[in-house]
Amino acid sequence: MNSTELDRRAGFALDLIREAGVLALDYFRRVDTLSVSSKGPQDVVSEADVAVEKLIRDRLAEAFPDDAFFGEESGRSDFSAGQGIWVVDPIDGTQPFVCGMSSWCISIAFVEGGVNRMGFVNAPARGELFAGGAGRGATLNGEPIRVRRAASVGDGLIATGYSTRRPPSDLLPVFGRLLEGGGMFYRDGSGALALAYVAAGRLIGYLESHINSYDCLGAMAVIEGAGGQVSDFLAGDSLFVGNALVAASPELFPALRDLARYA
Repeated sequence: MNSTELDRRAGFALDLIREAGVLALDYFRRVDTLSVSSKGPQDVVSEADVAVEKLIRDRLAEAFPDDAFFGEESGRSDFSAGQGIWVVDPIDGTQPFVCGMSSWCISIAFVEGGVNRMGFVNAPARGELFAGGAGRGATLNGEPIRVRRAASVGDGLIATGYSTRRPPSDLLPVFGRLLEGGGMFYRDGSGALALAYVAAGRLIGYLESHINSYDCLGAMAVIEGAGGQVSDFLAGDSLFVGNALVAASPELFPALRDLARYA
């Protein structure tokens, strides 16, 4: 796909995630009235998730009918190798969302040719919109951002995600090595938002033994645009089944990867 087509998608997605943020924030302001159901342990879905994803999916289908779609709530459309695909989480951090906390966001990524081309993360309850991609730079509310250089895990906070798809034994040894190495963990209920904070230099890294693509690709693209390094998340069929993830500045990435021991 040529740069003109990629730029057209970037501009459209930026406008779209703003529109989706307005809709999501409207639901958030009346969260006590929403219908909420459980999808499994520590995994809930609200009518806001469904409505926001439908808005995004419909808008993208109208603007780019030849692109595929993969969303947390509605699943994936037909997809063939080499086809561009939008990867969307309408509300990452639904548990905080339904509890009235602000640590949630909307995530949109565009993958083409097996490459994560661009990503967008909107946290409307916090008034923050992140955007970027490798070769595109990265911004927060339109202002440039960069990852923070760190020599060791003791130089800042490391975000740690956890999924009930994995046993606690996957996480606890990593916690131990992080703390013994002088580091400290951070978790706020949204993997996408924590990854965006890595891009903005607020956190120095991110670790998770398994995360789904719609939870992370948007912010991963922003990290790459901000000069950061991420693990090879899209290897194999991970676009649809998820993978382990490590992200940090290039200086810290090798040490964090070795600490995680995910592969």
